[in-house]
Amino acid sequence: MASNHMQHKKRRPLTSRQENGDTTPLYAALDLGTNNCRMLIAKRTAQGFRVVDSFSRITRLGEDVAQSGRLSKDAMERTIKALAVCSRKLKSRNVNFVRSVATEACRRADNADTFLDRVKKETGILLEAILPEEEAKLALTGCASLLSLHKPKALVFDIGGGSTEIMWIELDRLGDPQVIDVISLPIGVVTVSEKYAQDDDVTPENYQIIQDHVTKAIQDFSLKNNIPGHVDAGQVQMLGTSGTVTTLGAIHLRLPRYLRSKVDGMRLPFDEIHRVSDKLIKMDCIQRAAHPCIGSSRADLVLAGCAILEALCKLWPVGELTIADRGIREGILLKLMRDQD
Repeated sequence: MASNHMQHKKRRPLTSRQENGDTTPLYAALDLGTNNCRMLIAKRTAQGFRVVDSFSRITRLGEDVAQSGRLSKDAMERTIKALAVCSRKLKSRNVNFVRSVATEACRRADNADTFLDRVKKETGILLEAILPEEEAKLALTGCASLLSLHKPKALVFDIGGGSTEIMWIELDRLGDPQVIDVISLPIGVVTVSEKYAQDDDVTPENYQIIQDHVTKAIQDFSLKNNIPGHVDAGQVQMLGTSGTVTTLGAIHLRLPRYLRSKVDGMRLPFDEIHRVSDKLIKMDCIQRAAHPCIGSSRADLVLAGCAILEALCKLWPVGELTIADRGIREGILLKLMRDQD
């Protein structure tokens, strides 16, 4: 896959790493989602890569897109400011290989092309609006190392801001994941919250309605692949990557603040998912915002994510979820590095 290089007309002064004689190539992956703008800059290592810089900001690019069909002026302004920070980081670190992708908000919005052109003009970043299937496969590439070799089948999902991607996976004899089927639901924490939340809260009645909506949307996918049969036979593991699952993992561990090292790769029993979700339903938005592992930026979205997750757990009672704090960006980095081999 070709990498997108930042275009610069003037010769840049040497960066500190060049002055020190460090010519190790740097790679960058930027993921512009419906809710977040996130970037990783990394250098290759024998084990994979080491992150040297990162950026994350909630921009809510997809705000009201489900209703209006368009990216709003305010959302675009917020996002371009965030992307300008990313652009400065890429330039200052003289990154060699860059890939920048946009997901559901830019797939859905009528004015997405205008926005992407503006991003390129104002920040120099070339964003690709990728298809759901590629989004899912990049997320899988990023988190596949967390799959267990003890079960031959896997459900891998990513609950995003504007969509949820679910993959049905089979591990081959070498333990490499092969995608059998994939489904992308236009159901994410932002779109669901906008539709079902009242005063920033999803009521218990609406919480059940969201679950029913998700279950109905994936029923055909489930039956076509006989996933319930494989679950009953004990052949299936479940791996989730999203802010929803990492937040639940951190709450379960009673962390005083979010720590990726504690959450990434942990296993969470389904009964704990239900217990923590039930606890969150009983809080109001202000109480959730005060929680150190949620914060004000996710307080109005976390219940929607819990409802989507609980629907998956009820339909496919695997019993345990492996949590990945890794996904699309890590997948992009690994692919960029492999492409240089």
